[in-house]
Amino acid sequence: MAETIRHEAVIKRLKRAQGHLKSVIEMMEAGRPCMEVAQQLHAVVGALENAKVEFMESHINTCFEEAIHNPASAEQVLRDFKTITKYLK
Repeated sequence: MAETIRHEAVIKRLKRAQGHLKSVIEMMEAGRPCMEVAQQLHAVVGALENAKVEFMESHINTCFEEAIHNPASAEQVLRDFKTITKYLK
């Protein structure tokens, strides 16, 4: 249940980014000023970054819960954690 709620939050953030991106495309097609387009592009990047952070936090929390409840999986969880950290940059 908690994982579903977190995924819903990520999806909401991704849809926000999608809306911003759609606006960027429409603005460029309409020949809007560069500063306006740049501001909207910044909003896209911010929305995607927020979605990424939300997703990563959810994944990390799930992994640690798995390791606590199933010590036999701790080694795999550690490998997964090391792998996913490269996406935090």
